[in-house]
Amino acid sequence: MLVGIHGVEPGRDPEIEELARLADSAGAVVVGTLVQHRTKPVPATFLGRGKVEELKRLSGQLGADLVIADHELTPVQQRNLEDALELKVIDRTALVLDIFARRAQTHEGRLQVELAQMTYLLPRLTGRGTALSRLGGGIGTRGPGETKLEVDRRRIRRRITDLRAQIGEIRQHRALQRKARREAQFPTVALVGYTNAGKSTLLNALTDAGVFVEDKLFATLDPTVRKVTLPNGQPVLLTDTVGFITRLPTQLVAAFRATLEEVTEADVLVHVVDGSHPDWQNQMRAVSKVLAELDAADKPTIIAVNKTDQMPTAEARAVLAEAGEGVVISALHKVGLLNLLRVISKHLPEGLVKVRLTVPYAQAGALSQMFTHGRVLRQDYAEDGIRVEAELPRVQAEQLRALAQRWSSRKRRNQHGRTETD
Repeated sequence: MLVGIHGVEPGRDPEIEELARLADSAGAVVVGTLVQHRTKPVPATFLGRGKVEELKRLSGQLGADLVIADHELTPVQQRNLEDALELKVIDRTALVLDIFARRAQTHEGRLQVELAQMTYLLPRLTGRGTALSRLGGGIGTRGPGETKLEVDRRRIRRRITDLRAQIGEIRQHRALQRKARREAQFPTVALVGYTNAGKSTLLNALTDAGVFVEDKLFATLDPTVRKVTLPNGQPVLLTDTVGFITRLPTQLVAAFRATLEEVTEADVLVHVVDGSHPDWQNQMRAVSKVLAELDAADKPTIIAVNKTDQMPTAEARAVLAEAGEGVVISALHKVGLLNLLRVISKHLPEGLVKVRLTVPYAQAGALSQMFTHGRVLRQDYAEDGIRVEAELPRVQAEQLRALAQRWSSRKRRNQHGRTETD
């Protein structure tokens, strides 16, 4: 059973619809929905007394064994509702944490989910005692955080400290990776957007990354980085990030900060928008809110209105006109991707410098490095070596110029030695 409180009159409720999709992503079957229209929740029981009785009656009739609230419940509200309903009760935050626990595949992802779960669980231990044991298993307790719920605060706090230390090491490792990318002058582009907007499908379409894709919320969780070559020959790194939702739990934002820093360090953001979704404007606002929390709201951003295969072309362009500068695409059918790459190239910072040098035939391996790190504009085969004109990241350009000087000096010494022998 889904329950919510909203200060609007009955009608279409996007938040309850999203809660239903979240429940489906967690493997639950929604048998009914109950919404109370009031300005704020009841401090003790979330719902009013009459609605609690109605919810208990309706849950019994429909055979529900779980109640999911579309708000974050206080420990008191959760405990009182469970006592009144004689059912397990979780809130939106616990549901999202459960989905993340199911989706996390890497060691880093599992650590971050466990930290979020422990942070969420800690204030809910007070006064529960062994009664928590009846809540074990199922939605809301799955994943790395699925320890015995009778664990005391001290043990959880020690675990939280340990998790933060491990995630801190991961954060340092990611910082070193980003430093190496900056030194190599690889521009980075981060795909951001609401969950299920099509970011992973877009990454697969552009790079053949093979990322798991499913028509469910948070189908993919762990970030993926792939190299892609733009139409002008410039290589860039494309990063797929975790999707956002309305009211993304603060525990997740805090725990996943090491991963989300990939967004803050990117040169350009591609905001993937599901143009076919009736609530796309609110989804865009939710993404913008999270970007602001990450101090990434001012980064160069390209809007990619996706899923245009599910809507008329005129409607897709109308969405783009309202959303901002960008392109219309269909990642599933690989439509508009060339235009997207061209727009990305226009927004990237200037990072390549032009070099002209002669590569001795004995050092021809340096030519492959030029193709790897930049773009070769011209190459001519002469008697003394391969004369190359290329555009390279500044670091590689300086390294090759230094090598070219050594090659030239060695050549002069060899020629001088031959002259003396003669």
